Amino acid sequence: MFIDVATVEVQGGDGGDGMVAYRREKYVPLGGPAGGDGGRGGSVVFFVDEGLRTLMDFRYQRHLRAKHGEKGRPKNQHGANATDLIVKVPPGTLVRDAVTGQPIADLTRAGQTAVIARGGRGGRGNVRFATAKNKAPDMAERGEPGECRTVQLELKLIADIGLVGFPSVGKSTLLSVLSEAKPKVAAYPFTTLTPNLGVVMVENDPGKTFVLADLPGLIEGAHEGLGLGLAFLRHASRTKVIAHVIDMAAVDGRDPIRDYEIILDELRAYDEELLRKPSMILANKMDDPEANLRLEKFMGAYPDVRVLPISALTRTGLNEAVYHMYAMVEKALQETSTVEIESTVQVKIEDREIHFEIMRIDETYVVVSDELDRLVRVTNFTQYDAVKRFQRILRRSGVDDALRAHGAQNGDQIRISDMEFDFVD
Repeated sequence: MFIDVATVEVQGGDGGDGMVAYRREKYVPLGGPAGGDGGRGGSVVFFVDEGLRTLMDFRYQRHLRAKHGEKGRPKNQHGANATDLIVKVPPGTLVRDAVTGQPIADLTRAGQTAVIARGGRGGRGNVRFATAKNKAPDMAERGEPGECRTVQLELKLIADIGLVGFPSVGKSTLLSVLSEAKPKVAAYPFTTLTPNLGVVMVENDPGKTFVLADLPGLIEGAHEGLGLGLAFLRHASRTKVIAHVIDMAAVDGRDPIRDYEIILDELRAYDEELLRKPSMILANKMDDPEANLRLEKFMGAYPDVRVLPISALTRTGLNEAVYHMYAMVEKALQETSTVEIESTVQVKIEDREIHFEIMRIDETYVVVSDELDRLVRVTNFTQYDAVKRFQRILRRSGVDDALRAHGAQNGDQIRISDMEFDFVD
């Protein structure tokens, strides 16, 4: 079964908690803090495996979770970092955030990797908070939660040339003749259901090859999801060259000119970039007695477009078509460049100022701040020293003064992230 779309939940591992510990050696009075940091949580990393061709594995595996980092240990020992979870995906996989639709990574090359969900940073042990004024801090940070997100995987078949056209125009037959691929070919009343790939070799030159794809047939309304249109258009967007296969035998009373116009309209409606791709027209089924008349009429309607007359059945004109295809692929490779999308890197709270906004919702003052949300997650509020540090940061960052300016008074309820507390002036 060919699976080219999947939705999965990915979650990086939580960082390990820092430890509160003290030196206890004999003859070492007042040894001081010795709690180690927690280990980093594992990240979910996608890895391109060229041996894969579909997203079939994600049909049954919808949750991907990396391991948590180990907690800090006494004697200043760092907790072990968790190993990353390596997830194999086929070449051509586009990863999007399922909520926002924003692309996260475009994985096209064998061996390419992308961090999809980062593991949380380990919490700092109490030795990290020792100062000249507080030589024995009784606090440590909790590990930072790993990043959690739902992503949509979209496989866009990677091929040099995609055969584009209505059902039953001879795309599968053409692929089987030009390559060693063996798609199902018969007088079916329906179209190819899944893409087929084949490697085409230029005659008398084994070193010149390109990958040809037979894509699911297109019908009018494909850009709105009719038929297998979205599957067709998704894979067409990845090819370097588009080869329009037009049925000059006009089977079932079709009009070659109208068919070509519909295809152009569907490509334009889905993504105008498809019309900017290099393209060619293969006038197929020229073995039909009346095909030449339709070809003349077609070329009269499109005099500026190069049309190559062929017959996949009798193999007429195929050598010239293959030479022309290869030349177009070589030219496209020289003109295109790949832009990779990488996931963003988290920045520690200590490396930047704290930015916040204050809103009034009913009787509660809500402090909105990514930096303070992270601070809440790593603060252990069961530890007195940790609570004092949290209050000190709020005071120094100007949150207290801003709350007063917004009218907060003693006893008013304040919410930061998922924590609520009473304001004390």
